[in-house]
Formats: sequence, structure tokens, C-alpha cells
Amino acid sequence: MYTCPMHPEIKSSKSGTCPKCNMMLVTVKDLKIEKEENSFTPFFIIIGLILITSLAISFKDFQVSNFVLNSFLSNFMAGFFIVFAGFKLLDLKGFADGYFTYDLLAKRWYTYGYIYPFIELFFGLSMILNFMTREVLIAEIIVMTFSGFGVLIKLLKKEKFSCACLGTFFKLPLTKVTLIEDFGMAVLALVLLFNI
Repeated sequence: MYTCPMHPEIKSSKSGTCPKCNMMLVTVKDLKIEKEENSFTPFFIIIGLILITSLAISFKDFQVSNFVLNSFLSNFMAGFFIVFAGFKLLDLKGFADGYFTYDLLAKRWYTYGYIYPFIELFFGLSMILNFMTREVLIAEIIVMTFSGFGVLIKLLKKEKFSCACLGTFFKLPLTKVTLIEDFGMAVLALVLLFNI
């Protein structure tokens, strides 16, 4: 028996693609193994490494009496955007297929799923290059908030979807962690906006 990882209600006696999202169907046995492997551990390790790196850079600034909250936040956001964009770019088509299932804009314009990782990459590079203009920060707030609304709607409908935040490299369920990730980045961009 075959099923879709994104839409487990889809069942088929032969291999093929899901009629809802075009993802390849997998055997129920493989899906069960995959679900057992699903864990937020990689997500928290990645966020932890970005946080530790940002703190280490900020500690260096603190030692020379040059610590600035904005610098710490921009370092964290730069790491976040670049690393998360990188995971999405490892399998751009897979990300676009997954993002299409819950993002409000990607549902209407599939190509946006191909563009989104490059938007995140641009945001990250802007932070590194200290190109934090009001326009860039406002764009970050809009993009991350809009992305968060797609997640929120799916959570309110209690639909089960895989999160595409780390591309297809890690299989994460779409949960409140995804919501915190999107809205959290929007809040950090808002804090920077009011401090520039």
C-alpha cells in the first residue's frame, strides 16, 4: 500500500504521485519509519548553533565594550536566513512542492516556492553586509508574517502537513514551532526596525 507523506489520507495500491501535491507516494512501511525518524532535534540543534555563534560574536564585541543588541539580533537573523535558505536550496523542487501545500502565496503562484529561498538568502546577506534599511526590515516583517499566516491557518484547521522550513532534508511536522519560527523572525525584524 502506498500513501502520500503530506496527505496520509491518499492511499494507492501502486506507486505514483499524490493527486493533491504531486509528491511521490511512499509505502506505508516507509512512511512509518520516516515518522519515527521525524524529530525536532535537528531543528533545535541548528537554531542552537546559530544562537551560540551569534552569542560568541557578541561576546567578542562585549569584551571590547562594543556590545550592541542590534548587532546580536542581526547576526542571529543572518545565520537563520542563510542556513534555512541553504537547506531549502538542497532540493528546491521538493521545497516548492512542500511549501505549495500551506503557504498562501505559493498556493496561488507555485513559482513563489522556487523564489522564497532566494528571498531568505537575500535577507541573510543583507544582515551580514549591514544593509538593514527600513525597506529591507519591512520586507522581512511582511514576508515572515505572511508565511506565518499560512502555517496558522493549517494549524487552526488541524490539518497534518510537513513543514518545509528546512527543505526536504529534514522531515518536520507543521506545528507551533513553525509558527514561532515565522512570527519570531518578524518580531526580531520589528525590534531592529524600531532601533535603527
